[in-house]
Order: sequence, then structure tokens, then C-alpha cells
Amino acid sequence: MEFRSVRYRHDDGIFLLGINFNKMARPQDPPRGFFPFGNPFKNLSSKNPVLSSNLLSLLNTFETNLASSITKLVPKEKSQILTLSWMSQAMASLCQTHNAIKTLITDLELPVSDWEDKWVDIYLDISVKLLDLCNAFSSELSRLNQGHLFLQFALHNLGTNAPQNLPKAQSSLDAWKQHIVSKNPRLESCHAILTSLVQTLNLPKVKNSAKGKVLMRALYGVKVKTLYISGVFAAAFSGSSQNLLYVTVSNELPWAPSFMDMQNTMNSEIKNIFLSDGLTVMKELEAVDSGVKQLAPAIQQGSIDPISLQPLKDSVTELTSGIDLVSKEVDCFFKILLSGRDTLLENLRSIGAPTTVLATSPKKQRV
Repeated sequence: MEFRSVRYRHDDGIFLLGINFNKMARPQDPPRGFFPFGNPFKNLSSKNPVLSSNLLSLLNTFETNLASSITKLVPKEKSQILTLSWMSQAMASLCQTHNAIKTLITDLELPVSDWEDKWVDIYLDISVKLLDLCNAFSSELSRLNQGHLFLQFALHNLGTNAPQNLPKAQSSLDAWKQHIVSKNPRLESCHAILTSLVQTLNLPKVKNSAKGKVLMRALYGVKVKTLYISGVFAAAFSGSSQNLLYVTVSNELPWAPSFMDMQNTMNSEIKNIFLSDGLTVMKELEAVDSGVKQLAPAIQQGSIDPISLQPLKDSVTELTSGIDLVSKEVDCFFKILLSGRDTLLENLRSIGAPTTVLATSPKKQRV
């Protein structure tokens, strides 16, 4: 296994990024123990003012809920990995987590006027990149959904069981396969975006703000969860293992065991899936392709048994439903990100922030 360790300078010294983009890490080969993104506890160490019981309670509640949300994403069966069902659940979980960080900011009573410039810069930079990823994911979901037309036309012709319609059905099925394996150029930017997001995982040094320290540590957990899940989405949609990440986190974090369990479980099986010789790595697409292959002999013989057609119908229904569910959750996540970003920008304008710090938010792209 090859790890690419990159050095970045931090206000508190040098730290390492232990991210493996090129090869999937195996659970039995964990990286060495170190703080790959800076020590998330340095800002809350005994050298700093002790946090109030209220702040500690807010942080503990947030991190406990984060751990619970990650635990729910650990697949109980290998067959659940890289399914649209899991992806829908994962994106819904991200929506909940990002709403939770909004609630935490409110509970901390930390107005934008008290934010340090670097906090604002980090938030704006991360949010715009996540919005770009959402647009890329939505584009691919829309493209996959377009393939439904080929499948519906094929099923219609197969259902007639008329010999003259079977060649038309086969042509539609062939067109669907070609459509599915074709590349989406909008996904090409995902790797670069993920690489740049890796560099945001370090914790900025917080001066004279206990509330800021709590916020930065909470954001650290949100960023790790968001980055990993985004990498899984990018890998599944692009068919490239280069987009899958292995993020090393400290065991001192209350949510770390849950995260490492999810990551190790997912990465180990995803590695095997990518090594398989399937049409695609996504389970629902593979199920449709399997149904198509099972019907191939009957199509060549010129007669389709309605009973033998049912598995393909069921898999097409499941695929269409899954794409719709994931699309809705990605759209929800986009709106949460956009709302938070626009609210921050509006508050910055209200306090007369320099125009150089203000930016516009990307819009939902038509796909």
C-alpha cells in the first residue's frame, strides 16, 4: 500500500497529511498512529483556559451525536456497500450533521462579528467546493436517470413477446450499456476538489476564544465525515478508486472508533468491488446488467417468458427509485450548504466586512 504524505506548515508547527488516493487501505494494514491533520486536542489542552461546563456539554453532545450518526452508516452486510440505498442514507446523514453544526453555532452564541477572518475564509472555501461536488454528483445522477428511457423502451418491446420487437429491445439494452459506461466530464474535477479539501482538515490556531475552540473541533469532525463520504460518492460515480480516501484520525476523538469502523469496512469491500470485472461498481446498476444478461439467450431464440422478465423489471424499478432518493438527498445537502453560506455572507455584509472577503455562491447547475 502506498501512502502519500505531504507536509504543510501549521501555526503550531509541521504536521502530516496521511491520505491514500491511489490504493485502498486494508483494515489489517492501518497507518502509523500520528495526528495527520494537526492535533485536534491542542486547542483544548490544559495550557488553555478551562472550558465552562456549558461549552463542554455542548461539545460532548455534538460529538456523541456525530459518533452515533457514523455508526448507523457502518454496513451490516457487504452487499449494502456501494448501493444507492447506502448512498441515500449517507447523504441524509450529512444533511443532519451539517444542520447540527448550525445549531451548535447558535447554541454557542457566537455571532459572525466574533469570528476570526481565517474561520470565515475556511468556511467559505470549503462550502464552495462542497457545492461544486454536489453539482457534479447531481449531473451524474441525472445522466444515470436518462438511461431509464432505454430500459423502459426495452421492457415494452420485451413485454410484447413479438419476435419482430425483440431486436428493438436488444438495441435499447445495448444502448443502455453504452450509456452507463460512458464518462461524465463533470466528474473529472472531483479528484482535484477532494485533494484541496484534504488540506482544510488541519485545525487553525484559535486565540482567546473558548467558543471558537469548541467550534473548530466540532467542525473538524464534520469535515472528516463529509470528506470521506464525498470520496465514496466520487469513486462510485466515476468508477475510479483514486477518489476514495483513507483518513487517519486520533483515537482520542469520541467519534473516531465509529469512523474508522465505517471507513475500514467500506474501503476493504470497495477494493474488492473495483477489482471485479463488472459493468460498474454500483450494485443496482450491476443488478440490471445481470438481468439483461440472463435474458440474452431468450432474446436470441426469439421468445420471452413473462416470468423470466420479472427480475429485470424489479431491478429497473429498484434502480430508478434509488436514483430518485439519492438525487433528493444531494439536492437537500446542496440547499443546506447554500443556505449556510448565504447567511454568513449576508451577516458579513451587515457588519460592513471588506468587499474582498465577500463572494457569491454557486447556483444549482442544470443537468
